[in-house]
Amino acid sequence: MARLRDKYHKEVVPRLMEMRGYKNIMQVPRLEKIVVNVGMGEAIANAKSLEAAEADLTAITGQHVLTTRSKKAIANFKLRIGMPIGLKVTLRGERMWHFYDKLINAVLPRMHEFSGVAADSFDGRGNYTLGLKEQILFPEIEYDKVDKIRGMEISIITTARTDEDGRNLLALLGMPFAKDGEKS
Repeated sequence: MARLRDKYHKEVVPRLMEMRGYKNIMQVPRLEKIVVNVGMGEAIANAKSLEAAEADLTAITGQHVLTTRSKKAIANFKLRIGMPIGLKVTLRGERMWHFYDKLINAVLPRMHEFSGVAADSFDGRGNYTLGLKEQILFPEIEYDKVDKIRGMEISIITTARTDEDGRNLLALLGMPFAKDGEKS
């Protein structure tokens, strides 16, 4: 699944060097990692939901899932320090390229009435975050075995220094940004 990585080296790097006037190939932004995060507020009351979500996230990413724990106690939510409240996976290397390819070519087109992702979800440093409302968009998830529809946050971390550089990188790698004024 090195197709997208090869495209990056053969097409995207020369195009970005030309567009942005980079003198050195090391100045060209690249994908560093992709972090997939699932917030599990319901895990406070139902520990079994954490197991189901972990199985889904493992199937989606093909990698071991890390349980995130609360750092604060919040009495109104019956939350104590150290309770499991979420799951996350950090993808790098080959798995990152495979996940990104699957995201733009298989998952996003399956969204209902999809017209592109928001182009303004950058953090000011060239990193992009995308929220999905349901895990069933991923081809690995069997709809009949899903206990509950869960959303996830996908953060694409780049070495770009500005949002414009990050947007150019992701657009050249196939990210379907919505036209101005439109949003899925």
